[in-house]
Amino acid sequence: MMKTLLPFFLKAVSSDLLRDVKRQVRLVKRKLQGQPATLDIFLKTDDPYSYLLLQALSSIEKRFEVIFKFHVFQEIDSDMYPRFDMWLDYTKYDAYHLAKLYDLRFPSQNELPVINKELTNNLSLALVNIENHKEFIPKSIKLFEQYWFHATTSAVDDVLIKQNQRKLSENFVLLTKSGHYSGAMVYFEGEWYWGLDRLDHLEKRLIVLGLTHSKKESVHFDRTYETFCKAPSSAMGGDKQTPLVLYWSARSPYSYIALERAIMLCAHYKIPLMIKPVLPMMMRGMNVPDTKKIYIFLDTKREASKLGLPYGCVADPLGAAVERCYSLVEYAKSENKYHDFLLSFAKGVNSQGIRAETDKGLKTIVTRCGLDWNIAKHKLKDQNWRVLADKNLEEMYSVGCWGVPTICYRDYHFWGQDRFSIMENQILRDEQGKKS
Repeated sequence: MMKTLLPFFLKAVSSDLLRDVKRQVRLVKRKLQGQPATLDIFLKTDDPYSYLLLQALSSIEKRFEVIFKFHVFQEIDSDMYPRFDMWLDYTKYDAYHLAKLYDLRFPSQNELPVINKELTNNLSLALVNIENHKEFIPKSIKLFEQYWFHATTSAVDDVLIKQNQRKLSENFVLLTKSGHYSGAMVYFEGEWYWGLDRLDHLEKRLIVLGLTHSKKESVHFDRTYETFCKAPSSAMGGDKQTPLVLYWSARSPYSYIALERAIMLCAHYKIPLMIKPVLPMMMRGMNVPDTKKIYIFLDTKREASKLGLPYGCVADPLGAAVERCYSLVEYAKSENKYHDFLLSFAKGVNSQGIRAETDKGLKTIVTRCGLDWNIAKHKLKDQNWRVLADKNLEEMYSVGCWGVPTICYRDYHFWGQDRFSIMENQILRDEQGKKS
């Protein structure tokens, strides 16, 4: 009974109506208290996205009637980062490409200086020492620039070191108690916004609230999706063209969005798409804490809504449903229904509450994409997919990514459903190169 009702409970929890009621309560409370609209900004010292966020906040400060409260921290909750070493290396690569997209500053791989723990600690102390300063943004940007481009930091008075170390710890406690775990986070009246990638949601909310200096204010931080698949395209070489590779999980909500985007991108530019399933993290023995699950669930809802995709009525396929999905991959390929089958499955478990661990649910998923249930049900015991899933996982690790969705094209690789526009730019360069 619980499994049957859970999708409808999740749909209600993630509904726009409940979100809007919560927002209205927070707004009334702020106005009754006579408080200004305040953005709490959590910055992690060695997190590249924190540096990019600071550069973007200059625009937010100029355009919106808000005040900032900065909270610098350095600790991490290791449970939130199952492959922290890979994550840290990847963020530098990703931040460079994201900075290029928004005309911000971050060093390329070749420009990165050697940074050690002492430099990072010194920067943490220097930043927390000025976090209440009126000129925090320009001062901190300068400190981050010295750190990321030259591996230098400012010295902090010895008298202040213990006090600043205590403040760093207090800020991390505040972050976790408030319901998050990551750097480059903006918290505004009950909702979290991560880095540049979610500033568009914050901008829209501030515009609706009328917290703008201009009556004609618009969203600026939308370059990861606004022009997606809008460029004219001609065939780029058919099957001989380098494929886009998507490492995908039947359980990952971000993979659901990525699957839709990957199919759309490849159809638009007429390039092959290779989808390589991997087991979900929790089926690989990795823990995903509840705080992270809640954030991902609600974040997927707003990202899906932004892109016009339904999401929220989720029947979690963890375990048997994922295995049953993967056992039918080869059958779907043999019938030239692979993409259709994965889309049917992803939509079913993420937006329609279909329980794929049951024959009734999986039959619906299978038959509506044109496959034969009588054939499919005899293939559910097939275990050959496990070898392929393990191979796909090793491939994904080899390019420097630890989780799904990961997309690869030539030498480029990105994690996340919000990186398709950056990958699209690489594809367009290929197309322009062939024409010249």
